[in-house]
Amino acid sequence: MPFVSSTLRVVHADSSLIAIDKPEGLLAVPGRGEGGLVNLTAQVQAAFGDALIVHRLDMATSGLMLFARGAAVQRQLSVAFAERQVHKRYIAVVQGELTAEEGIIDVPLIADWPNRPRQIVDLHNGKTALTRWRVVARGERGPEGARTRLALEPVTGRSHQLRVHLQSIGHAICGDTLYAAEPHHSPRLLLHACHLTLAHPADGTPLQLDCPAPF
Repeated sequence: MPFVSSTLRVVHADSSLIAIDKPEGLLAVPGRGEGGLVNLTAQVQAAFGDALIVHRLDMATSGLMLFARGAAVQRQLSVAFAERQVHKRYIAVVQGELTAEEGIIDVPLIADWPNRPRQIVDLHNGKTALTRWRVVARGERGPEGARTRLALEPVTGRSHQLRVHLQSIGHAICGDTLYAAEPHHSPRLLLHACHLTLAHPADGTPLQLDCPAPF
């Protein structure tokens, strides 16, 4: 069962892995300078001494992050992520109204080196990036106008993939200070990792983890 501590929101923990609900605004891993010492990985390792990072979320993104317990499980889960055996779903609120109910964004991405950490669409030199999206709710409104709530499934895992892909079709995620034209209309990036499904590393049984969006 999930529980809440003063520093960690643990969604699931067993002898193989730990799932944490990362708050927005917290680094996933150590960063530069003294401020980089405050990060989710350090907090998890303070509570679980054998915890090792498996994947990351952007600082501005909240939601499910997995940690392996020990190097062997870390290798196993890293392979599962690399081979797309982990099913991920996000909830996002985007600017504007989408006309269709669902779709696929298949647009290659590459780092915008002069403006890192930004990523950009590059049809010639970019790496393959694929995102499935589906409308969850319509009718939301913000100061900038209409908004749409989406379920997003990143088939690939490029840096900032969901943020750049939504911006590329004219529906930036609300509160996105890197890619939205008017991020100030939302107090945070409205992007949350809400669901993970994977084979449990101990015995291969399906493990489903859910973490509702806080917005």
